[in-house]
Amino acid sequence: MAVRAAVLPAVGAPLEITEIELPDPGPGQVRVRLAAAGVCHSDLSLSDGTMRVPVPAVLGHEGAGTVLAVGDGVTHVSPGDGVVLNWAPACGNCHACSLGEVWLCANALLGSGNVYARRASDGADLHPGLNVAAFAEETVVAAGCVLPAPDGVPLTEAALLGCAVLTGYGAVHHAARVREGETVAVFGAGGVGLAALQAARIAGASRIVAVDVSPAKEELARAAGATEYVVASENTAREIRGLTGKQGVDVAVECVGRAVTIRTAWESTRRGGRTTVVGIGGRDQQVTFNALEIFHWGRTLAGCVYGNSDPARDVPVLADHVRAGRLDLSALVTDRISLDDIPVAFDNMRAGKGGRALVTF
Repeated sequence: MAVRAAVLPAVGAPLEITEIELPDPGPGQVRVRLAAAGVCHSDLSLSDGTMRVPVPAVLGHEGAGTVLAVGDGVTHVSPGDGVVLNWAPACGNCHACSLGEVWLCANALLGSGNVYARRASDGADLHPGLNVAAFAEETVVAAGCVLPAPDGVPLTEAALLGCAVLTGYGAVHHAARVREGETVAVFGAGGVGLAALQAARIAGASRIVAVDVSPAKEELARAAGATEYVVASENTAREIRGLTGKQGVDVAVECVGRAVTIRTAWESTRRGGRTTVVGIGGRDQQVTFNALEIFHWGRTLAGCVYGNSDPARDVPVLADHVRAGRLDLSALVTDRISLDDIPVAFDNMRAGKGGRALVTF
């Protein structure tokens, strides 16, 4: 059966909205009809080659939908169940998994190298970008790539739990470990940054500074929990220190992935504070420090993968926050679009516009 999908034919090439042929689910597989898929900056990074996946591929890794069919051996979901897609299923056997650090699983992305579908027009093999190929009306994924959708959360909004919210919330609660009363700066007010702002509010941060290049995002950021808003400039670190008694924030969370932003986040952090880098930068983005400042400032600089989250553990926690009204998923979405509009959403991300664009099917 043919379904419509957004195919990346080659690195750097425009997305093609076309029909693909999906097989029936085999052993250990699940077929899902998508309800919604978020358009994440990581999809743009895959498209332009900052991150690499086999091509041609169907992109999209943040989504939720309804199970249509399951293959042999699948018992945790059944046809008709709502599910959240998990683009990084842990193998449970590698060194990272043995340490409980499932977000660093060495085998999580092996499925991206598989052929999972064919292009209807010419029969060309297609790969599932980041395992789940959510930019399609339907997809077929490994059983480990689906989690039961939480009760009380609409599937269209539950899609955001699969990446933006797990990453932003996890960056604050698991990686940076923000404590009540601490001050926080979040760099970048896209989907992940807005989730991080909400997470800082939930954690009880006393002052939450949002930083973005766009003045137009101030209302979004303040609605998410920001108490201050700074338009990024060469004076950003100085402005943040001025807002915090010339000390700097306890925690800076960088959600952009650019050398200049990482460096600014570091300079905005107080002596002895923590700088957490969530954004995915290219190999050409070099960040430099001198040996004396590393000693003198005593700051911690740490990377953060997928919010240092365990989806099976954390999605139910996030759902509790949603049901209690502490976490507002709809506030992350600035554009609800169709499959055909994904290329425009990519252009908006390049221009730094909006929060999260959500494809609804």
